[in-house]
Amino acid sequence: MTTAVLTDRERTAVQAYLRLLHTVRAGFDTGTGPGDSPRPPVVPPSVLAEAEQALRAAGLTGNEEAFFRLLRDWCPPT
Repeated sequence: MTTAVLTDRERTAVQAYLRLLHTVRAGFDTGTGPGDSPRPPVVPPSVLAEAEQALRAAGLTGNEEAFFRLLRDWCPPT
């Protein structure tokens, strides 16, 4: 298995994306709202802004293919 060596900006972008992903998953795990109806997940704007800024800084805005390749190489599925 090869190991990806990321730049600091790429690593920051991957870490911000993972924080965003975990925040969204946690939002879906909150259960139900009043009357047992599902509540929509709430993502704090700061978490989304952090991920967007990190992608911009790494030059990955609009280049999802390159970003997800970095993510896959750095965090291979287990």
